[in-house]
Amino acid sequence: MKVEITKERENQLLRRKEIFFRLSHEEEGVSPSREEARNALIKALKCSPNLLVIDKMGTEFGKRETVGYAKVYESDERLKEIEREHIIERNFSGSSGKEKSEGKVREEG
Repeated sequence: MKVEITKERENQLLRRKEIFFRLSHEEEGVSPSREEARNALIKALKCSPNLLVIDKMGTEFGKRETVGYAKVYESDERLKEIEREHIIERNFSGSSGKEKSEGKVREEG
């Protein structure tokens, strides 16, 4: 997977780096998972794995590239203060949605 940083800017107020990226993938019909994309970005940016979050990413139909937006924070505490809970869960849980749905039991009656 090839990583291209299309835009990078420093956000002084929120003490983070904002990254716009493009991932080129050769495998036909297979888009990279969020975890694969995170690992590729961590390697390319040489940052700590617990400070990078991918906010959004998407692949257009028929293209072999994924574009997205990620953020690299100065500290773990700052990340937890600013990021929304569902974004943190998406990036760091490593579990599938199936496990979450099994925890919810609908009561009938």
